[in-house]
Amino acid sequence: MGLTGPSKEQPHSFRRKLLPWTLYACLPILLIRLYFYPLPLSLFPADQINTITNSITNSIVLNPSSSSSPPLKVEEKTHVEVACDYTNGKWEHDKKGPLYNGTNCGTVKEGQNCMSHGRPDMGYLYWRWRPKQCQLPRFEPNTFLQLMRNKNLAFVGDSMARNQLESLMCMLATASTPNLFYTDGEENKFRKWHFPSHNINVSIYWSPFLVKGTEKSDDQNYNSLYLDSVDERWASEMDHMDMVVLSVGHWYLHPAVYHYENSVLGCHYCPGLNHTEIGFFDVFGKAIKTTLKAITERRGPSGKRIGVIVTTFSPAHFEGEWDKFGACPKTRPYEDGDKQLEGMDADMRNAEVREIDAAKENAKRFANLRLEALDVTKLALMRPDGHPGPYMHPFPFANGVSERVQNDCVHWCLPGPIDTWNEILLDIMKRWEG
Repeated sequence: MGLTGPSKEQPHSFRRKLLPWTLYACLPILLIRLYFYPLPLSLFPADQINTITNSITNSIVLNPSSSSSPPLKVEEKTHVEVACDYTNGKWEHDKKGPLYNGTNCGTVKEGQNCMSHGRPDMGYLYWRWRPKQCQLPRFEPNTFLQLMRNKNLAFVGDSMARNQLESLMCMLATASTPNLFYTDGEENKFRKWHFPSHNINVSIYWSPFLVKGTEKSDDQNYNSLYLDSVDERWASEMDHMDMVVLSVGHWYLHPAVYHYENSVLGCHYCPGLNHTEIGFFDVFGKAIKTTLKAITERRGPSGKRIGVIVTTFSPAHFEGEWDKFGACPKTRPYEDGDKQLEGMDADMRNAEVREIDAAKENAKRFANLRLEALDVTKLALMRPDGHPGPYMHPFPFANGVSERVQNDCVHWCLPGPIDTWNEILLDIMKRWEG
């Protein structure tokens, strides 16, 4: 076939090309005219002003050139706020309930599977945290997966980090099935999953101090911490991490000897040892400082972007002895004002936030390094109803109430309040992108 003749639509095409240039020529004249002889806006109804403005904007943005290329796509941006005080809010009753069912999520640790272990009350599932200064959307698994596409996410810390990780995995599994491809350590404390749908790796690293340490054992009834050295069990793989969530705290309450710069700094509850007794709040702060300094020094100059989230201390809710019936008996959240953040819980949280703020200031030198506190201490304090309690074991009262009843008033049922931690995590990620 030969070349075809000129298109019959050529005059129309010429007019379409000429229109944007006419607007470009008229716009300066119009602006000069309005500058010297402004018209009162009251001459135009508000809706007419909006129509005129939108017409001019669309003509310029959607027709930026006279070429026949398709118009530019204008993407909507949401969550443009720089920050939100997630701690200022309250728990409100919510009829929708959780995103997933704990009985059919394969990554839930047995001890946090309250539903399958026979917990009779389900009211703890129907509460949502409502910040006063901003909106906290429900968790959107597809949005999270899209933001993390082709990236590696790591959770590092103690069993609270694992608790948060398993919550996230259950929520993501409602949209995409992960494949477990690596396990290591006692109770699988080191695990890695892959989401083939978005090429995402999610890992958990057991590191209850974040810094180098030796856990207590039968031969040594105290922990040994080296506060000036980061734990290389996870830090050695830092170069492969695009986002890391750090979460520790409760192991710092245990007896320990603290080492710093090749000498013993002191200890916590170490009778029989010739060491100075010191509090663990400053020690905890030093460990956070060492960890964030290591990340900043190793990743800041590299140019490869990394996001660092520190989940703050999560208070326990023991009432009475831990091995007696009714150790954490609440079935509803505290009302706003019923419970104050104070004492040890406040001191642990403040030690973290202080070091995070200092690290954020230091990280301003590097455009590729983002740090944020996932400040959940107050949110957690208000939820005494969300722990497994005796239902850390299946049907603990099937044969009546025994004299000793082991209770977990530290970790969270899955599903449960800790799902909110990941809603905030996603909201922070969206604000970073926005």
